[in-house]
Amino acid sequence: MKTQWYLLAGVLFTIVVAIFAVLNVAPVEVNYLFGTAEWPLVLVILFSTLMGIVIAGSIGIYQVVMVKRRMQQKHAGTSMEKTGSSEPVADKENTVETVGERRRSR
Repeated sequence: MKTQWYLLAGVLFTIVVAIFAVLNVAPVEVNYLFGTAEWPLVLVILFSTLMGIVIAGSIGIYQVVMVKRRMQQKHAGTSMEKTGSSEPVADKENTVETVGERRRSR
């Protein structure tokens, strides 16, 4: 259900940005480090929105990767403490199946 709300919010955001962009088609001057160019405002709005989505998505993916890495390190440390050896041991009792991956419970 939560995913459906995110999808609905994304669709509404896309519609609002598209309407706003289409209403603003006047040419604007864009200044670069190496010169200037004249572009329609609709392209500037859409490009800015796209770059914001890419940057926010990249930060989100980085955070997820770091959290997974910390969880794996923490789990590897706890399994080594249980066995008293330097190599982790698989614990089949605490394994939880999820969609697309296998993950151990705490």
